[in-house]
Amino acid sequence: MANDGSAQNAVWPMPKFRFEVDLGDGLNNVAFQEVSGLDVKSQIIEYRNSNSKLFSTEKMPGLAKYGNVTMKRGIFVNDNTFWDWHAQVSMNTIKRRTVIIKLLDETGQITMQWQLHNAWPTKITSTDLKSDGNEIAIDTIEIAHEQLIITNGS
Repeated sequence: MANDGSAQNAVWPMPKFRFEVDLGDGLNNVAFQEVSGLDVKSQIIEYRNSNSKLFSTEKMPGLAKYGNVTMKRGIFVNDNTFWDWHAQVSMNTIKRRTVIIKLLDETGQITMQWQLHNAWPTKITSTDLKSDGNEIAIDTIEIAHEQLIITNGS
């Protein structure tokens, strides 16, 4: 008989549709349609020990490399939040922020969060415009960051 979840201590994976984003600088609980790109990769350092009898290299972990995070949200009247943040970018001068992405449970409590340190916008893509379309207007922002820290709970 399959477990229908009614048993006590039943554990289920978290759904991914309930989340909120704090962009820092007083921009809390910003509603987004989609967040993607929360990844990290360790670069590989290949090294051959001079007295190794094996005719191959050893592989060691190198620097961590973080991918850019992409966020999409609807366009609202008189809301230029993305554009204002991107306008602050000039030659090596940008106000970097800590961006926090929170995954929430059914009661609205934080179950997991991703902190992006020293984040700044690298690219903004505005919506396409079509006279025969009926979709909502979506802005996309791509954010670079220098560190990703994952924590559980609130």
